[in-house]
Amino acid sequence: MKALPESMTVFERGWLSSNNVLFASDEGTAIVDTGYASHAPQTLALVKQKLGARTLDLIVNTHLHSDHCGGNALLQENHACRTLIPASEAHAVRTWDEEALTFRATGQRCERFDFTGTIEHGTTLALGGFEWNVLGAPGHDPHSLMLHCPQMRVLISADALWENGFGVIFPELEGDSGFAEERAVLELISTLDVDLVIPGHGAPFTDVARALDVAASRLDYLQADPTRNAKNALKVLIVFKLMEVRAMSFDALLAMTGQARAMRAAADALARPGERRRLIETIVGELARGGSVNVSGAMVSAA
Repeated sequence: MKALPESMTVFERGWLSSNNVLFASDEGTAIVDTGYASHAPQTLALVKQKLGARTLDLIVNTHLHSDHCGGNALLQENHACRTLIPASEAHAVRTWDEEALTFRATGQRCERFDFTGTIEHGTTLALGGFEWNVLGAPGHDPHSLMLHCPQMRVLISADALWENGFGVIFPELEGDSGFAEERAVLELISTLDVDLVIPGHGAPFTDVARALDVAASRLDYLQADPTRNAKNALKVLIVFKLMEVRAMSFDALLAMTGQARAMRAAADALARPGERRRLIETIVGELARGGSVNVSGAMVSAA
């Protein structure tokens, strides 16, 4: 594994949180992405443990899905830090439009936070004593960004590229383009000088060519039949919610799939509204057989 400079620390988080990348150098301290709301105290503790008496100066969000920005509010309460978000999300954050920010759409939550500035494709950031180029990475999320340091040949890819895939292509659930954008992002990554990728989830990895091949094959599979993307999204969102609350009645879970916009769109792509109960029964059954959830009578719980 490529060694990172002392000014840079990766906190590999488990679900529900995204990974965090902490920087500490003479020019200041910063964190890229802050995890999910229920893990915010742990994010705060990790930052404190690493920085000691130093304060956090800056938060940078690659995108504003709840698992990447859920620790913003608590960090802002404890540190007088600046916060940079994708420029295209500024209005939604300023007005705290939880529907536009996808929190309600996914059945997830995020404590309200503020921002002091924005970043977009073409921006450069000084983090950890190095210069990072901000690159647009739509596909998983239309507002998502990546950070690339040519000098270190390191890419913070968020959910655009994991070692074995990428995040759910959410725009496609509601009839917007996402597959083509994800493919373009994969092609962009293939042109960069990268020895190490720090993904939004999972361990950092060095075999970038293999990861790109896996991602391209995965994208081919999903694009060949968009219901595959819808089914994957529904499963991911159900398991995420169960990991947060630990257990729900089947009826509560069924109701949530009709209320949360992204879940409803995914379900509608797979079955008519009158057939949703049977669909969710099938989905939960598959998750149970795969070991992701447990079913006991009318209750469904995280495994």
